[in-house]
Amino acid sequence: MNQNLSEADLSHLQEALSRSGQKVTPQRETVFKVLLSKRDHPSVDEVYNRAREAMPGLSLATVYNCLETFVGCGLVRQVNHERESTRYCPNLAPHAHFRDKATGRVHDIDLPPEVLSSLRSILPPGFDSETIEISFHGRTQAKDGHAN
Repeated sequence: MNQNLSEADLSHLQEALSRSGQKVTPQRETVFKVLLSKRDHPSVDEVYNRAREAMPGLSLATVYNCLETFVGCGLVRQVNHERESTRYCPNLAPHAHFRDKATGRVHDIDLPPEVLSSLRSILPPGFDSETIEISFHGRTQAKDGHAN
C-alpha cells in the first residue's frame, strides 16, 4: 500500500473531519488510505486486515470508530445488502451498486444525470430525495452468456 495519501486526499480528509470538530490522526489516515487504495467496498474486517499491514498495533475497535467517523463526516457511505456485513464505499458521487451473488463482490454502477432526474420525477408531489440508493443483485455473466 502506498505510504502516504495524496495532498488532495489528505486535504479532503482534513476538511471533512474539521467540519465535524474532529482531527486527522495516524489511525484515521491509515484507514482512509485503505479505503481509497482498493475501491472494492471492503467490510470492517477487510479494512482492519489491510490497515494492520501498515499499522500493526491498530485495533479492530479503532477501525470501527474510524469508519463510523467517516460515515458521520460524509467521507464514505455504508453499503448494506440484506443480512451481510456492512461494506464501505468512498465513492460519494451518485451511483448504484451491483452485488455479485457468486463472489460477494460489490461493484459501482454510474448513474447518468438523466436517470437520476427521471427517478426523482416519480416521487410523490411535495417530496424531494436527499439521496438515492439502488442495489442490483445477481451474477456476473460469463462470456458464453450464462451466469457464473
